[in-house]
Amino acid sequence: MPRRAARPKPEPAKHKKTDARVLRTRDRLGDALIALLKERPFRSITVQQVLERAGVGRATFYTHYRNKNDLLLSDLEEFLEGLASYLSRRKEKSDRIMPVREFCEHLLSARPVQQAFRDSGHWQDFWELAQDAFARGIERRLAELPRARTMAPARRRTHAQGHAGTLLGLLRFWLNRGMKESPEEMDSLFHGIVWREDSSR
Repeated sequence: MPRRAARPKPEPAKHKKTDARVLRTRDRLGDALIALLKERPFRSITVQQVLERAGVGRATFYTHYRNKNDLLLSDLEEFLEGLASYLSRRKEKSDRIMPVREFCEHLLSARPVQQAFRDSGHWQDFWELAQDAFARGIERRLAELPRARTMAPARRRTHAQGHAGTLLGLLRFWLNRGMKESPEEMDSLFHGIVWREDSSR
């Protein structure tokens, strides 16, 4: 879940100075919310508590977010987009299409936040946002890889949606079973499915 440890960051580039300040403010608010989630249920957290933890004014908060739900979902979406673009931004030379190992490591290290997020009432939102973000990231990654670059764009888009769904299914299975497999095993399992499917077509 959000956040923080080895979290892949969204691409920092090409922002004006004012944009950089906005991003820092949003990051502080997101960090404050996640820190509070480690201490108390989401339903009991107030916007004022987030503001005090972040050191941000109320007017600034409402410039960016409608309420604490909006902050949580925006932070989650930013996290997922950063995760989905992680391999592309690193220009990784492997055939991996998603950083499954890194994501699973993050989930293992963030168990309290993960449980707090499950209890927040936004658990289903996570899966829906992840499907969209992962599909976009996988589609972009497939266009970069020599073994998939010749795939027609429409086919690449279809494969990306399918692979994103497969990954989310594996993650649900892994989480529901208590995260028994190692992050490396999950990464290997997912990419074995991806390239076995593609090699058979």
